[in-house]
Amino acid sequence: MRTALLQSSGRPGSTVENLKVLDEAAGRAAAAGAGLLVTPEMFLTGYAIGDDIARLAETADGEAADAIAELAARHGLAIAYGYPERDGDTVYNSVQLISADGTRPANYRKTHLFGCFERDHFTPGDTPVVQAELNGLTVGLMICYDVEFPENVRAHALAGTDLLLVPTAQMHPFQFVAESVVPVRAFENQMYVAYVNRVGAEGEFEFVGLSTLAGPDGVARTRAGRAEQLVLADADPAFLAASRENNPYLKDRRPGLYGSLV
Repeated sequence: MRTALLQSSGRPGSTVENLKVLDEAAGRAAAAGAGLLVTPEMFLTGYAIGDDIARLAETADGEAADAIAELAARHGLAIAYGYPERDGDTVYNSVQLISADGTRPANYRKTHLFGCFERDHFTPGDTPVVQAELNGLTVGLMICYDVEFPENVRAHALAGTDLLLVPTAQMHPFQFVAESVVPVRAFENQMYVAYVNRVGAEGEFEFVGLSTLAGPDGVARTRAGRAEQLVLADADPAFLAASRENNPYLKDRRPGLYGSLV
């Protein structure tokens, strides 16, 4: 499945403008043959927007979800987008997957919040593995800091995730996560990992870009630079099956030795 990574910080503070950016990117991705478009963390509203996070937060079936479902169906591709999710008085840092037919097969709430900023504005989710079937692949959802916990990604591997989508807001000076950690996670868990970042200055943060789709061989299939960019790469089920046969990490595990981890 050809996967498009939208490296962009959009227009922080404006859901309307970010939907326009997403619409334009979806058109380009579809024209390039993509079946899936992935945005960064909190793309719908912006990340460093303070109390506007709560003001702009929407439910998983809100107006923005309806608008994205319409443009996904119009362009004929699935879209995974980061957004602040409101559930009553609670706000989560979430990512929702909308299929090309406009349905909503999966919604994930970030389980590991990073730093005081996120802990001040969000409640952590409590469901570590969220998946959906898409174009013959089992797609898993995760957000940014979550991928830095190896137990998180291994849980996805054990649950059969083929392509792990990781919208992120990766900031300076932690660019080694995009450069090194993500390809290693893909290799040690025998899956594809799409890590899609914001870019440039926003509030107190400097987002580093470097979005990548890493394969189960630990090799980046594509990598963006440090500017706004749409990059594409393929997640190949046949290559994944062969790689899993040649690198049987999951088969060779000895869970009885790992009790001390929990």
